[in-house]
Amino acid sequence: MDTTYNFNIETRATPWNAVICMMLTSFTLVAMEFMPVSLLTPIATELAITPGQAGQAISISGFFAVFTALFSNLVLANFDRRLVVLGYTIVLVASGLAVTFAPNYLVFMFGRALIGISIGGYWSLSTAIIARIASRPDVPKALAMLQGGSALAAVIAAPLGSFLGGLIGWRGAFFIVVPIGAAAFIWQLIVLPRMPGSPHGSLGRTFSLMANPTFALGMTAMVLFFMGQFALSTYLRPFLEDITHLGINPLSLVLLGIGLTGLGGTWLIPGILRSHMAHVLIGFPALLVVIALVLVGLGSHAYVTAGLLLLWGLFTTPVPAAWMTWMTRTIPEHLEEGGAWFVALIQFAITSGAFGGGVLFDHVGWWSPFVLSAIVFLASSILAVPLMLQRTTNA
Repeated sequence: MDTTYNFNIETRATPWNAVICMMLTSFTLVAMEFMPVSLLTPIATELAITPGQAGQAISISGFFAVFTALFSNLVLANFDRRLVVLGYTIVLVASGLAVTFAPNYLVFMFGRALIGISIGGYWSLSTAIIARIASRPDVPKALAMLQGGSALAAVIAAPLGSFLGGLIGWRGAFFIVVPIGAAAFIWQLIVLPRMPGSPHGSLGRTFSLMANPTFALGMTAMVLFFMGQFALSTYLRPFLEDITHLGINPLSLVLLGIGLTGLGGTWLIPGILRSHMAHVLIGFPALLVVIALVLVGLGSHAYVTAGLLLLWGLFTTPVPAAWMTWMTRTIPEHLEEGGAWFVALIQFAITSGAFGGGVLFDHVGWWSPFVLSAIVFLASSILAVPLMLQRTTNA
């Protein structure tokens, strides 16, 4: 099937096979991004590097994701978006091959840079593509499905990498992405319609979005949310081991539970977003303020902590889909430029939150990242208030 997206069609059936195909691609990309977390030791041993050097596999992919997100849509502005997505999927497969057969650290890091390019480029386009191919009422559900793919990957990437690494070695674990990526390419070729590029893209147009006060305020609130999330979640394992005193099996169950409740949240969120977006963008961060602070006071109580962390997963994981939906309603004509900012700022927020939380954890105390998280969540919730009031006024 080779179809072309028609901009003049306002009422159309959503091609769910194309949405599911994009969800599979997002799952593969995120799983590939975070798989090294559980494979650092064997990678370092075989390539004769330190675990810290192996850990830079995450950093370099993040760097190239930010760079690609901000600039790739400008370089490829005139290209059919279907061809661009297919190209990023080829880069994904090339990354898997480069990492699998890397004879040394340099080639290994080159392969990791390729996955960063694929992630940054794909995610910067994904919101715009979903908004173009889905009918207007189905956009929140389609975006939640897209986010669900990445949420599922975030849950299983580390344990899957560990399992496959023990079964077929770390190279075999990375090679798994090659046939999956090839399958995604073929599926995209069949189900994705042609979507003409925009000849009007420019670096100035991308950066001028930040001159839009509504968009800039929304992105600030979003950055604060992700900073709060990763300031705390990055250090959950030492917290659960040293403060809650969980053994490895219950600790693993709690972490799995966080992922599963988060995945459940992504499936529940579309119905809420249709008429209650304010409850998500204001209410969810406010509830997370309470959870973070209660964890400080009751972190030594295992069952209470486990229950709170399940709620943590439920209220954090669906929020990216909420911000993507907000963006489709706020800047519907500039979604590619907005998507570039979305990806770049999330990567910045994750890095900043994890770094700030780590400094506080080491130099102030285990509880300090939790307090930082609560403060930043509160700021995100407060900043979202005028956005939602403005939306109500415009409606």
